[in-house]
Amino acid sequence: MMRSGLRWLWVTALVVAIDQASKILLIERLPPFRPVAILPSLNFLLTFNTGVSFSFLQLSGGWQRWPLAIFAIVIVAVLIGWLARLPGDRRLLGVAVSIILGGAVGNLIDRVANGQVTDFIQVYYGTWSFAIFNLADAAITIGVAMILFGNLLGDGRSRQNA
Repeated sequence: MMRSGLRWLWVTALVVAIDQASKILLIERLPPFRPVAILPSLNFLLTFNTGVSFSFLQLSGGWQRWPLAIFAIVIVAVLIGWLARLPGDRRLLGVAVSIILGGAVGNLIDRVANGQVTDFIQVYYGTWSFAIFNLADAAITIGVAMILFGNLLGDGRSRQNA
């Protein structure tokens, strides 16, 4: 295990723990659907999404819960398989995939346990507002960005070892 990308699963566990703790804390302390200013252009706004990114399928009546959960389980399995095949010395890629995996598991836990994903970060400017998201979503975005930048900048390894 330590010779593969699975050595980075502790990063996954950390992302899941932080994501779940943030959701529990904010559910306990924030009123739903009422913005709480944190910084200029940044609010906590507790919402619940039964759909996927950008609230796609949000108003679909609930049928989407289990298909989306199954899809997430497949993604989690693919990411674990990728880590298992990844050489342990591919640090940047291993950490990036582990971060994405943590975000996927964090949102999967919400979907299976509650039938919806808890979102609470709102970035806005004036009357424009970006999609409301959570730390799991942020982790997925950061992990993907790490992979893209790692590929653009090169990580010092041959491409055939990817």
